[in-house]
Amino acid sequence: MAEQGEPKQLLHLVFGGELTSLSQVEFRDLDRLDIVGIYPSYKAAEAAWRAKAQETVDNALMRYFIVHLHRLLDPGDTSGGRD
Repeated sequence: MAEQGEPKQLLHLVFGGELTSLSQVEFRDLDRLDIVGIYPSYKAAEAAWRAKAQETVDNALMRYFIVHLHRLLDPGDTSGGRD
């Protein structure tokens, strides 16, 4: 639980891999997924996502995603905040 005055932790996962086609989100090889990391805010996750996307710009089938883990961990929380 966040201490009073500290922002609430909003965990985000950044991961990616090569897709089978441009028309759907299906990965070519699940054993080769790139788990970039888990970040304490959307802003930090977005920075990691941008860096990985830039590294792989030459491969049109490579895609990275941000997953809002805090929404999966506590789906009933509607307190909001920029996530």
